[in-house]
Amino acid sequence: MPASKAQQKAVSKYMKENYDEIKVRVKKGRKDEIKTHAEKMGESVNEFIGRAIEETMERDGE
Repeated sequence: MPASKAQQKAVSKYMKENYDEIKVRVKKGRKDEIKTHAEKMGESVNEFIGRAIEETMERDGE
């Protein structure tokens, strides 16, 4: 069953209050490669990108 308009509005408000968005552009075909890799690791693309950022920031901070 699709979400009601009230539920969609509540989710949108929650997302806006609790998350920032970053748009990432990659060359054609790379998106599928990234998605396949993330799935092999048991992650969503968002989780994979977030992990990559965290690991790089930790490494660069040393």
